[in-house]
Amino acid sequence: MEVRTINPTDCAYIAGLVDGEGTVTLVRKHRNENRQLSLSISSTERHLLEFVKDTVGAGKITTKRIARQHHSPSFTYAIYNRQAIALLRQICRFLRGYKAQRAELILNCYLAVTPRNGKYSDELRERKTAFEAAVLEIVANHPGTEQPEAEGASLDPIAPSGC
Repeated sequence: MEVRTINPTDCAYIAGLVDGEGTVTLVRKHRNENRQLSLSISSTERHLLEFVKDTVGAGKITTKRIARQHHSPSFTYAIYNRQAIALLRQICRFLRGYKAQRAELILNCYLAVTPRNGKYSDELRERKTAFEAAVLEIVANHPGTEQPEAEGASLDPIAPSGC
């Protein structure tokens, strides 16, 4: 499924949901797999996630397990890989904080270090590993904590050639 073209108002709304209740990260679905791009939003209001899915035209909504009887049912909208890239391209200008930084690095480098066929040369695997470390080191800046410096990270989030 292709990601639809989204109007600016809906892009801003979806970006707000991502900033408030979402994640932009690299995940492994199975232990020995390569990490893949994931954009997700969690909410107890399924209709909000249905709006996102219908507006984007791609992605999936899952129901989270209820840990305790008094907890409300919770849902997660998720979109992966190239579909997530297509969505990020449209909403990134509206993101704020560390998720905006992650989105910028991902948009500049993810495709350059992720072959479509999943086959990595030694050099490309090194670049992918450095990229993953750089993305995952971009975290929320909580009061009283320092932003960690990426050890040996030579990735320039502005220049795709730095990927």
